[in-house]
Amino acid sequence: MQETEANSVSQSPLQQTSGKSHETFINDFKNTLKTLFREENDINQLSVNRGIAPETLKRIMDCNPMSLSIPKEYGGRGGSVREMMELLSAASYESMAMSLTLGINNALFLQPLTKYGAEETKKAVYKRFLEEQNMGGLMITEPDYGTDALNMQTAYTEKADHYHLKGTKHWAGLTGQANFWLLTGRKKTEKGDLMRDLDFFVCDNDAPDQKIVVEEYFENLGLYQIPYGRNILDVKIPKMNRLIPETTGVKMMIDLLHRSRMHFPGMGLGFIKRMLDEGIAHCQQRLAGGKSLFTYDQVQQHLAKLQANFTICSALCMKGSEHASIKNDLTGMGIEANIIKTVTTDLMQESAQTVVTLQGAIAYRLNNIAGRGIVDTRPFIIFEGSNDVLYAQISEALIKLMKSSKVNNLYQFLKEYSLTERAAVYLKELLSFEVDMQISQRKSVELGRVMSRVVSLDLVMRLGETGFRSELIENANSMLKQEVSSLISFLAHDQKSCVITDYEIDSNWCNFSLT
Repeated sequence: MQETEANSVSQSPLQQTSGKSHETFINDFKNTLKTLFREENDINQLSVNRGIAPETLKRIMDCNPMSLSIPKEYGGRGGSVREMMELLSAASYESMAMSLTLGINNALFLQPLTKYGAEETKKAVYKRFLEEQNMGGLMITEPDYGTDALNMQTAYTEKADHYHLKGTKHWAGLTGQANFWLLTGRKKTEKGDLMRDLDFFVCDNDAPDQKIVVEEYFENLGLYQIPYGRNILDVKIPKMNRLIPETTGVKMMIDLLHRSRMHFPGMGLGFIKRMLDEGIAHCQQRLAGGKSLFTYDQVQQHLAKLQANFTICSALCMKGSEHASIKNDLTGMGIEANIIKTVTTDLMQESAQTVVTLQGAIAYRLNNIAGRGIVDTRPFIIFEGSNDVLYAQISEALIKLMKSSKVNNLYQFLKEYSLTERAAVYLKELLSFEVDMQISQRKSVELGRVMSRVVSLDLVMRLGETGFRSELIENANSMLKQEVSSLISFLAHDQKSCVITDYEIDSNWCNFSLT
């Protein structure tokens, strides 16, 4: 026994994990997180501090979680989307920040590198990920260009043996911590103009001439364990480190972002499950009015909604795992990717709010997982496309499809549409109305919400056909139908109010008081 333990200690982390079955690999990862975050430390205390202790991060990375994203021919475990989403769920059950850290490495660095990177670059990067626990991230967003990413001002010029990039990036997760970065920039012409297309480059932050300067670290609200900041780029990237698009750089970025959005349910599911478990446990133990909270009807409504969120997110996981492989071109899957991202992140935020409601004052503390979850999940609604923007894009895509089909009735269109054919029949009475093809922007966002919930319902019904527990499916179906009904009522309301900029005129109530 002592000899076996000695051999295990002498092995590298990669050797210790390489021969494990996936089930053992995931279970060992779960146990490591549980030991670090619940037994040796208290995640509720760790998460109120900035950053994560190097020794804690090392023990997590010694599990080689990123090996799941690396192809087998390079020494990894194969790049299975389903397995990676399972890992993300295991992490988010314990720590939302740790799950996002792994998600950034996977969907925003390793997958794009695997699909578009040069062979020599991939070999070098994978080796350091597997043997030295290196990490990678992505820099797209600039101080003046967030949603308007295509107008980014980071520019590059081509030299004999390298590309010279200059610019400023901010809000890149793992700022100052990642060893590698995917950098985006636009080529500068001889006249000094920037080309419309963009390119991606692998930057080795540990190499000479490739060091990115962190000008400022942000005091981000939530996700304290992940560093964010403003980065100054003035780097010289070897030519072999440029990603090679199949068509254009813009389409490569769309493919990358759609694939990343399809991984969101992996991060969402573990967190929602934790909220469900915390909510049930609290309500079973807490007494109010001489009886358990669990016995109150309104409490049951809240818990049932949490359980529905768990089921819906499970259905989104299944959908994402089927399409997010790097073998697939996702540039044309904007509706699916945007729905998966928006619904998942809304469910995450809603679940945290629900548990805070159930727990009351005890949850209004930074070291409470539900209270902290409100600020930890809020950024998910913003980054990789604000949900309002994505809902509007879903609506625009829907109207475009309806116009080309020459069908104005929503039900008539959705019952023939592949993403909604099951759910449309179930919701026939609610969906039988004409869609205004000249819809306002605010109504467009609401129509996008409706569409996202109808597609989610269809996915839940599809999940039910696989043998997933029927009571959970029925509960989720009922909740989604109720939500669609509420959204359509809002959509039908003719609301055109606008802000009054000089609102202070005749608006001081004291001037009209009779007392």
